Amino acid sequence: MGIFRKRSDPIKQRSRALQAQIAALDAQIKQLNSQAQKEQSQPHVRSTVLPHRQQGQTLPMSPANSSPMASPAEPVFEPVDHHGMTALSDAETTASHYNDLGVRKYDLAAAWRRIRNHLAGPATPNSKLVNYLAAGTIRGLRPLRYEKRVARNRFVFFSILLLLVIWGVLAMFMKQR
Repeated sequence: MGIFRKRSDPIKQRSRALQAQIAALDAQIKQLNSQAQKEQSQPHVRSTVLPHRQQGQTLPMSPANSSPMASPAEPVFEPVDHHGMTALSDAETTASHYNDLGVRKYDLAAAWRRIRNHLAGPATPNSKLVNYLAAGTIRGLRPLRYEKRVARNRFVFFSILLLLVIWGVLAMFMKQR
């Protein structure tokens, strides 16, 4: 009776486990937020050692000891590589791409590149997952090459079956004449 039994999907099981973890973390966040609200509602005692701060503002704790450390005066920004973002757009718009009247010339090589990139589709964001699926290294899932072979054989079988049905129908019509 294994035919009627539904196989378990390991990806769906993992998804359910992750959803349960997310729900547990959300509950923990709500609990910590409610504790923080209770602490903020309590009156703060001002010490002469610590600098004056606005009501409700707390100083971060340093990891080395449990004393509050001073907040930085200016924000810290991450460096951004602007050259890498503009390099592609600058390469496609040079002066040689325009004629004397300022109208853009038709660039056959660029058009071919755009068509090829459009047909190729986007790059996969998670190439490791694609490799795992193709090789079948996720336990419980068949490799994609096996699934393709099954789909191809199914298509060939039903195509031949359709041709036989059409041939039979045509043979019946020809016999009646």
